[in-house]
Parts: sequence; structure tokens; C-alpha cells
Amino acid sequence: MSLPPTPTRVVLLTGPSGAGKSSLAARTGLPVLRLDDFYKEGDDPTLPLVEGTGDIDWDSPASWDADAAVAAIVELCRTGRTTVPVYSIASSAREGAEVLDIGRTPLFVAEGVFAADIVARCRELGVLADALCLRGRPFTTFRRRLVRDLREGRKSVPFLLRRGWRLMRAEPGIVARHVGLGAHACGREEALSRLAVAVAADGATAQPPPVPA
Repeated sequence: MSLPPTPTRVVLLTGPSGAGKSSLAARTGLPVLRLDDFYKEGDDPTLPLVEGTGDIDWDSPASWDADAAVAAIVELCRTGRTTVPVYSIASSAREGAEVLDIGRTPLFVAEGVFAADIVARCRELGVLADALCLRGRPFTTFRRRLVRDLREGRKSVPFLLRRGWRLMRAEPGIVARHVGLGAHACGREEALSRLAVAVAADGATAQPPPVPA
């Protein structure tokens, strides 16, 4: 079954927590969908735990609502707008919702630590323009992540230190997993270059969204 032409496509931007996804997405000038807003709430009984501890494993894809994220991406691609949750990482809860309107743009960025987990689904749905995984030096990522999380008061200091140390050791495996799921691993400059190519390609071939019946 062939899919109808899609007026807008998405670039999925993934990478370890603290890799610089949000700042890079902002530099593109494209509309941005924050995939981390689709985390499950802290009282969800399906949340996974870090093995051998009582900590919730917020770095497991099982802590995230992939179905809702894909639905939002598809709606943005089809209509140019969707309603997204406003999530507080500090309180592990949704604090409301807002409308994201990207208009008639042919391309937007969806960034988050679990973006690679929906690469195959977005490709099958015909909405994927590219999938990128930011990579860098694990200690640099550790430092950037810790400074950000402390500044924003995301979790308690002991939790952030335990998580940060665990993620620093796991970072090569995290990047490898994202690559295995279909993302291209690269640094910031290469990511910006590929995004520029995608903008040029989609800007030249994009069709206007269908008029509602």
C-alpha cells in the first residue's frame, strides 16, 4: 500500500543526554518538537528501575511514550500543528499541554534521547528526512549534562551523580545502539551540514498540505 505524498518531513535528532541536541536544534532555525516532553509521569506503574537500585531508569525507552511521540510527528507532517504535553523533568509530571504550530514548513526537527527508537516507524510512515545521533567525548558530555541538570534542579544531587557516572561509562554503547536503530553518528558540524542538505532538498520538492475536505 503506497502512502500519499507528505508535505512535511522530520529530522530525528538523538544522542546521549547532554550531547547538545537542544542547542543544535535551536541553531538550525527550524521548528523543533521536544521528544523528552513525552516521558511518562513519575507515578506510572510501568516505569522501569535501574537494576539493583530503587532509582527510576529515565534512560530506558520504557520510561517514554513512543506511540504518542510518533502520533505527534505524523500529525505535524500531515497538518502542520499538534497538541504536545508540557513536561517537568524536575517533578516527573506533565504540567499541561500546548499547541505546536509549524505552519507550511517542509522540514522540522524532533529531538530527544529516544529519537532513535522511532526511526524505523517514521521511515515506514514516509515522514523521515534524516536521523542523526550527536556524539562527542564522554567526559565532556558528563560535565555538560551535570551542569545543566544542577542548574535546572532536575533531580537530587546524589541521583544526578549516580546517573551521570553510569551514563558516562555507557556512552559508547548508547551511541552504538542509536546507530543500530538507524541514526547516523556525527559531530555538530557534520550534523548541521546534513541538516542544510535536507533543508535544500525538502525546500525544493515540498508540496503544500492538502486542503481539508
